[in-house]
Amino acid sequence: MLYQPKASHFINGEYVEDTAGDVIDVVYPATGETIAKLHAATPAIIDLALNSAKAAQKEWAALSGTERGRVLRKASDMMRERNYELSVIETHDTGKPIQETTVADATSGADALEYFGGLAGSLTGEHIPLAGGDFVYTMREALGVCVGIGAWNYPTQIACWKGAPALACGNSMVFKPSETTPLSALKVAEILIEAGAPKGVYNVVQGYGAVGASLITDPRVAKVSLTGSVPTGRKVYAAAAAEMKHVTMELGGKSPMIVFDDADVENAVGGAILGNFYSSGQVCSNGTRVFVQKGIKEKFLKRLSERLANAKIGDPMDEDVSFGPMVSENQMNIALSYIEKGVAEGARLVYGGKRIEGEGYYLEPAIFADVTDNMSIAREEIFGPVMSVLDFDTEEEVLARANDTEFGLAAGVFTADIMRAHRVVAGFEAGTCYINTYNLAPVEAPFGGSKMSGVGRENSKLAINHFSEMKTVYVSMNDVEAPY
Repeated sequence: MLYQPKASHFINGEYVEDTAGDVIDVVYPATGETIAKLHAATPAIIDLALNSAKAAQKEWAALSGTERGRVLRKASDMMRERNYELSVIETHDTGKPIQETTVADATSGADALEYFGGLAGSLTGEHIPLAGGDFVYTMREALGVCVGIGAWNYPTQIACWKGAPALACGNSMVFKPSETTPLSALKVAEILIEAGAPKGVYNVVQGYGAVGASLITDPRVAKVSLTGSVPTGRKVYAAAAAEMKHVTMELGGKSPMIVFDDADVENAVGGAILGNFYSSGQVCSNGTRVFVQKGIKEKFLKRLSERLANAKIGDPMDEDVSFGPMVSENQMNIALSYIEKGVAEGARLVYGGKRIEGEGYYLEPAIFADVTDNMSIAREEIFGPVMSVLDFDTEEEVLARANDTEFGLAAGVFTADIMRAHRVVAGFEAGTCYINTYNLAPVEAPFGGSKMSGVGRENSKLAINHFSEMKTVYVSMNDVEAPY
């Protein structure tokens, strides 16, 4: 049964429709079928959402952190209870296999709500004693109305990764999902209200870039958190900075994964699969430049091809299927164009890379070997199931090549030499690094990038600093001394 949303938007605790907005076709990637039609937010809808968020924020912030946390934890429990229902929506939204969405999407969102719900009561300031009896105390305060702009690859997770710390700190949120995957966030908003959040604390509005631009530049908005591409991030960051708004930018990458001769090949192949083909390769932190030391290159490629042959491609609602379609026809065509570029520029296509005929946007996972640093497939983010395998000789050489990119989201190393592992990750120019694993993102750990891959961090206690600010209060216990 395909999920049919009650309306396009969720504002002030209820579903709201305005058919004057541009039509958004919701397409099921497995069949290419339009399963729902939503409407982009009109100026009236945006105004309603922002006013609702602004009015609700004061009431929400006036609660104790413990009371706010209780709501977030209840919402987390509800998401877990409804995991399968939410996972089905996520699969219809994204095309990801139900085998994947039941363990990685709504559950990840629930983890965020639970974690930040637990932190909410601990968000306090500090007392700072000074000489002579004076002292300073600080108060952690909410920013106000926060805007979240989501990407299409993890719509449920991103709605919660942004919403949970924002709400824990006493903010309200207006969240705009990607127009490609607009369904999941509506259920997150519905659950939060059902769990006891005041109406208007978490709102969802749909739309294309113009809606996002209207939200970002509105004077009622104090903070913008974006997950998206580097070009989009540049525009959003510039627009927010012009009005001195707080920002978090979680952007793209072309991350390196280094496999040394002494690595456990099975683990390295497993890491490369998770870092290139999970979610059909549509993960921002993917390690799509796989540097393999020459001594094990052919062994690595052989084992990788053998294990990829075990991937079951098909109907994402089949629980045995482990590799689904790409999110859209456009994204599939982008990946295909890069596969053509890889062949044209001299890389060796050793596995897959063909469009799978029939319904939906299916593409075989592709492995390129003999890739050089200057090839398009090694320089540019593809966001599809296309792996580039590059040769290397020495640690010093590969680290320099790994860092030779404008991106800096993630990086990984596989080796049995733990001293080398720590040495290499210390040398990586990336915000999120892995040793002998790849692409795990627990809510307890900070996640984010450096260089062009973004600013700020999501998850962990660090996220609290991006959704709140400290007020400093100096208290004098002495007479005031002035020069005149």
